Amino acid sequence: MVKVEKNPNYKRIATEEAFCPVEMLDLWKKVLASPDCDPGFTSLIGFYMSSTAARPQHIMKCLTDLGEQRLAHMDESGIDRQVIALTSPGVQVLDTDSAVSFVKVANDELAEAVRNHPDRFTGMIAIAPQNPAEAAKEIQRGTELGLRGIIVNSHTHGEYLDDPKFYDIFAAAEANGQPLYLHPNTPPRNMIQPMLERGLDGAIFGFTVETGMHALRLITAGVFDKFPKLQIILGHLGETLIFQADRIDYMHQATVRSNRYASMKAIDRKPSEYLRDNFVITTSGFAEEKPIKYVQDFMGADRIMYAMDYPYQHANEQVIQLDNLNISDEDKVKFFQTNAERVFGIE
Repeated sequence: MVKVEKNPNYKRIATEEAFCPVEMLDLWKKVLASPDCDPGFTSLIGFYMSSTAARPQHIMKCLTDLGEQRLAHMDESGIDRQVIALTSPGVQVLDTDSAVSFVKVANDELAEAVRNHPDRFTGMIAIAPQNPAEAAKEIQRGTELGLRGIIVNSHTHGEYLDDPKFYDIFAAAEANGQPLYLHPNTPPRNMIQPMLERGLDGAIFGFTVETGMHALRLITAGVFDKFPKLQIILGHLGETLIFQADRIDYMHQATVRSNRYASMKAIDRKPSEYLRDNFVITTSGFAEEKPIKYVQDFMGADRIMYAMDYPYQHANEQVIQLDNLNISDEDKVKFFQTNAERVFGIE
């Protein structure tokens, strides 16, 4: 793999980088062995934990390391800092009691790694949405530990955060000034089958369909009217929503006027306005200039930032490709460094 030198003009902060405590692998093995294991979890984690192919072996080895190997890979990639989060699906595939208990273990481990490497690592708070009240408490505790941002790996047993029972999570995020990173998960069992039939359930397609839908549910349910200060981070260039924004605006207004669905009521603004004001977009896995510039033009230069998606997409060549983006020097500094520093409160 080509080595990438540090850039003298800006720090490269990668904002969607994953880890997994070793103990979580044992919990996941138990889930995989259960008689009615979620098919998306079997497809994703079952593959990564059993495959002997080079890429999944590399991923599993890198996920559990928060020390010298990760730092060496960062140095080889020219990455100054990683913003690290518990990998998908995290504790969200577990039963409620196990999830609430283990999320504290994961956050403590990540907080220790941040203390050991404060100039290289920033950690996000993992939560167990299965118990929203406990999740809110963990947001407070994680903030006190020095973690920045909240990771939610999309749906939890097929349930989505637009349900009012999860609103304690948004209230805690607002109260603690923490952005929430809405990260992909495999589609739930009532959505996944046509994708499984053609191997499309993961990052190739299923992730963006499922997570983009989740984000749009938050918008159309009026979550941001109730929590106007809430900031959601959405990876993979906005999970296609940016490219569909004009059509979403038109069809949302038409559907509301028609009274077609009892579940779709009027909201205060156009969906695209919430995208621009309540979301921050990361590139995670994208390096092509044209779509990145389109998203930057739509969102504004202050609302798009770099992510590698380590270790799932560990490609040093893409760092060089992004260094050569045809954007202004000022916007490039925002893209690689200062937007992440602002969003995550990195000093």
